[in-house]
Amino acid sequence: MENEIKQAEAIYQLVIEFFVTYSFQILGAIIILLIGVFIANKISNVVLKLCERKDLDITLSRFIASTSKIFIIVMVAIIALGKVGISVTPFVAAIGALSLGAGLAMQGLLSNYGAGLNIIIARPFVVGDTIHIQGVVGLVTEVHLAYTLLVDEDNVKITIPNKHIVGEILHNSQADTLAQESVGIAYDSDVDKAIEVIKAALNEVDGLSKERPFLVGIDSFSDSSISIGIRFWAPTNNYFETRYKANAEVFKALNKAKIVIAFPQQEVRILNKKESVI
Repeated sequence: MENEIKQAEAIYQLVIEFFVTYSFQILGAIIILLIGVFIANKISNVVLKLCERKDLDITLSRFIASTSKIFIIVMVAIIALGKVGISVTPFVAAIGALSLGAGLAMQGLLSNYGAGLNIIIARPFVVGDTIHIQGVVGLVTEVHLAYTLLVDEDNVKITIPNKHIVGEILHNSQADTLAQESVGIAYDSDVDKAIEVIKAALNEVDGLSKERPFLVGIDSFSDSSISIGIRFWAPTNNYFETRYKANAEVFKALNKAKIVIAFPQQEVRILNKKESVI
C-alpha cells in the first residue's frame, strides 16, 4: 500500500512539474493553434470568393479553398508543436513509414482520391452536367475527391466511386438528355404534312431545350409504314415528364390532322383446291 502511495505521489509531482515548467508554452501553443485555425478559415473563404469571382468551376474552387485551409493548419500545428518543445522530425519519419503501409492497404481508396483529383483538374464534367457512365445516367450534383454524386428524375441519389469514372467512356450531354422517338404513318399519307404537324406539336411542348432544336424527318421505310424519326432534348431532371408530354401532343396532332398512324398488317390468301398449286 505504501509503495502504491509513493508511486501516486511521484506521478503527481511529475505532472505538477510538467505543468509548472511548460504551462506557458502549452498555453501559447493553444493560442497559436486557435489563431491559426481562425486565419485558415478566413483565408479559405477569401480564396473561395475569389475563385467564384473569376468564374471558376465550383468544384475546383472548393478544392483550392480546402487545400489552402489544410496547408495553413498543418503549418500552424508544426509551429505550435515547436512552441511546446516537441520536434516534428520523428513524427515526419513515422508518418512516412505509416503512409507506405496504409498506401498498400488502401489502394482502392487512394485510387478513388487520385481519380477525383484528375476529375477536378481536367474537368470532363462539372456540377449540373448530365453524364452517362457505367450504364448509369444522372445529373451531377456533387464532385468529391473519393466519389461523384448523381441524382435522377426520381430524386434517387447515385454514388459512383471516382476510379470507375476516370479511364472509362464518358458521355456528357450538359443539363439535357436526348429523346429519340419514332411514329409510323401509312404509305398513302402526306409525309410533308405529317412532319409539319409533328413540328408544330413539339413547338407547343413546354420544357424542350431552346439551345438544341428538335429534328423531325423520315427515319426508315418498314413493311407497313413510313417511320418518322423525332429527336429532341429534354432537361434531365424532368426528362420522362417532358418526353411523355411530347408524345401525347404528337399523337393528338396527328389524329386531328387525319394522318393515319400505321400498324403492322399481313395479307393472307386462302386458295381452294382448284387454285392450289401441285
